[in-house]
Amino acid sequence: MTETKYTFCRICEALCGLKVTLENGEITQIRPDDDHVATQGFACAKGLKQQHLYTSPDRLQYPLKRVNGEYQRISWEQALSEIGAKVKKIRQTLSPDSIAMYVGTAAGFGVLHPVFAQGFMTGLGSKSMYASATQDCSNKFAVARHVYGFPFTQPFPDVKNTHCLIIVGANPVISKWSFLQVPNPGQHLREIEKRGGKVFIIDPRRTETAKVAGEHVFIRPNTDVFFYLSFLNEVIASQKLDYQYINEFTSGFAQVAKLVKEWTPEKTAEVTTIAPEKLREIVQHYLQAEGAALYCSTGVNMGTNGSLAFWLQECINAITGNLDKIGGTLVGKGVMDFIKFGVKKGVLMRNDKSRIGNFTSVNDAFPGGILADEILTEGDKQVKALFVTGGNPLITMANSQRLKEAFEKLELLVVLDILPTETASIAHYILPCTSPLQRPDLPFIFPLMLGLQAKPYLQATQAIVPPEGEQRDEASIYLDLARACGTHIFGSPWAQRFFELTKFTRRKKSKTEQPAVAQEFLLNGLLKLTKQKGFRTLLQAPHGILRPAHQAGSFLGKRIFTEDGKVNLAPEILMAQAKKLASDFELEKQNLGKFKLISKRAVTTHNSWTHNYEEFVDGGNHTNYLYINPLDAQKLDLKEYDLADVSSETATVRVPVKFNADLMLGTVALPHGWGHQHSLQQVANQTKGVNINILVADGPDKIEKVSGMANLSGFVVEIKKSTEAQKHTWSGI
Repeated sequence: MTETKYTFCRICEALCGLKVTLENGEITQIRPDDDHVATQGFACAKGLKQQHLYTSPDRLQYPLKRVNGEYQRISWEQALSEIGAKVKKIRQTLSPDSIAMYVGTAAGFGVLHPVFAQGFMTGLGSKSMYASATQDCSNKFAVARHVYGFPFTQPFPDVKNTHCLIIVGANPVISKWSFLQVPNPGQHLREIEKRGGKVFIIDPRRTETAKVAGEHVFIRPNTDVFFYLSFLNEVIASQKLDYQYINEFTSGFAQVAKLVKEWTPEKTAEVTTIAPEKLREIVQHYLQAEGAALYCSTGVNMGTNGSLAFWLQECINAITGNLDKIGGTLVGKGVMDFIKFGVKKGVLMRNDKSRIGNFTSVNDAFPGGILADEILTEGDKQVKALFVTGGNPLITMANSQRLKEAFEKLELLVVLDILPTETASIAHYILPCTSPLQRPDLPFIFPLMLGLQAKPYLQATQAIVPPEGEQRDEASIYLDLARACGTHIFGSPWAQRFFELTKFTRRKKSKTEQPAVAQEFLLNGLLKLTKQKGFRTLLQAPHGILRPAHQAGSFLGKRIFTEDGKVNLAPEILMAQAKKLASDFELEKQNLGKFKLISKRAVTTHNSWTHNYEEFVDGGNHTNYLYINPLDAQKLDLKEYDLADVSSETATVRVPVKFNADLMLGTVALPHGWGHQHSLQQVANQTKGVNINILVADGPDKIEKVSGMANLSGFVVEIKKSTEAQKHTWSGI
């Protein structure tokens, strides 16, 4: 029997509408939903092939326990009982904070998963949370809390109306739009130019985005903060600012103006390599446009000054009158005023300090770059147990070779996932989870609660296919783990009983399925609490329902939760951090003759988990490559496909070379997410790629103080042509 169902992708922020064809209950084809209210027939290769990732022979179906180095199938009852016993012992003899959790990116693209994961940790009384955000975006959350009063206040470019968009360190055509849902980014960029607007791409590589639209401008990696300094310097020097507006809606302008006064375009050009006249031209286009926006993403975030750079960007957008303006940057509204709710309830606003390095938590999570130290350093609250949910830190985190050594010393490592990842390969217990296509859902928290959508809409999806074997959704797993560990979800006996009652009620209706909370019931309750149409009503609109358009003028003076209700242009913590800029500038000048390494990915890869499908890694795609400008390669006597040794202060990897004339001289690119040789995945472990992140330093002295982020991109490396006599060093994971 042939059947067609509609759903939406949950691999990234784009949430593309999908049309799924099933034959006798099995997915045979996934196509873009041409009638979707927002994505309108757009979807990427990963989304259209995702069923192959989920139906891999390696797909986890049963709980597994490691016994003498081998994994054995066990029952859920045994898994929960043994995990619970170990957790109880650690809580009683050590500290609740000795039990930690790492929440990966995959957890964030569902509604219930991250909520119940946090609820489990709250029940344990542990504050030892770590998240993938400290790899790529914690700077934005940390800065937003100080500038706007709440970490999830994230202004976004009004791409549908802007007349000047400056993209720094982002490649949306391949990676989509960070935080913001913008389906078909290339089309949106071309439309800016069609209406007479300007697009600038500031990047060390002429990216796929730069080839679609706009003018590309090279910048030396990890010098973005100096670009922003001179940009702001030039904005102030233009004498085109409305000081009455600035005084009404912002505070701290004089301090910021004093900070940037010495950073002229001529000075910063020494390290950015952006000519002063070119920078002034960009600034003039920005100032003259009827609505303009600066936007940055991971290329900036993962540098040594990601927080300062993003802060300066937000200052520029604010003082020029482009914040809360049509064509500028907007702050959306979700199905509820989540920002007001979060501030009132203290959600994501804890001021906990880490045991190692005294870092303040960001979004209630500590830096991943100190997790190895938290495990290896003896003392009170030393991490002894770790739950990994929806992530693969042994590929994605800094100095992951050292992190593996730390993980191997844990008394308990539990991994919840859909595939046996590198991290799962050393876990004590692996718990099999449902895939996105096996669960009902709503759009995740950013579009749902914050309105981070270019075109606001709401959509619901049922499970497209049922779970297999004994797979369970994460919300149900954490509810069961809470009971097994002698606690209650969210620390509430009432909540524990209520959610277990929904599980019992659902079980009575379907005795053949695994025990699970009534997910549709909970999602429907969320919709009703926020005064939206019910879940079943949304299902009757399979292509989504449009929500009210974004409104300019709805943010400034109304939804800012700083002490004075104004945009804080000069937070004390950021002004203090800015004192290091002079020494950083001198270091950049010293490094001008050295290679810098940036990251890169293809449209068929996503973080670390899309390499277990043959079609995505066939032919020359079986490995990552060191991309280098042919002129740089010539100086190093490197030919295409030669092996090169890439060395940092922490490690050396050996990788084949590919030429790429789109790279700035002195810049090399090595795609991340590789290094699967010790994975339990049968396709991925045959690939030859290396893990870029073993080149990255971790530890309290190596990560950024404001956000806790490691320097995962734009760092100095040494490159040598490999010889047979040299040691062959792979990722080692």
